[in-house]
Amino acid sequence: MVSGIDPSELRAAREKAGLTQHELARLVGAAGGERISRWELGTSVPRPDFLVKLARALDIPTLRLVRLDGELPDLKALRLQAGLTVPDLADAVNVAVPTYYAWEQGRWTRLPASKTLEALGRAFGESFDVVAAAFKEAQRQRRGRGDISRLG
Repeated sequence: MVSGIDPSELRAAREKAGLTQHELARLVGAAGGERISRWELGTSVPRPDFLVKLARALDIPTLRLVRLDGELPDLKALRLQAGLTVPDLADAVNVAVPTYYAWEQGRWTRLPASKTLEALGRAFGESFDVVAAAFKEAQRQRRGRGDISRLG
């Protein structure tokens, strides 16, 4: 399993906030309660920017709506927490989209340069150390899935 949206946590947070699906949809600018229902059922997922809006409307940390594969957030979890798409993040840190995808999937042999890690930290709103740990977590997950043929 890769980090991603946690449908059951979204539903639990909405219910705890005392909101209907339609009320939450209005608060985040989604097209009706049906969309919230699909997100809660896991049949579709909100865009990263909606994830941030949902967390704000529910008054919870964004990371609470993200299911982590391990104990630490990986790069995807940090990106979702920041409400960024892969193209937006790649543009913000001046790397190619395929390069960032490879990092997020744990396909790398050495950490990027400090300057790049710092830029990622700024984009994520996290420290250098958290970003470095997220890189290592992404690689650990890839190894755990058994699909690591070659890092690089």
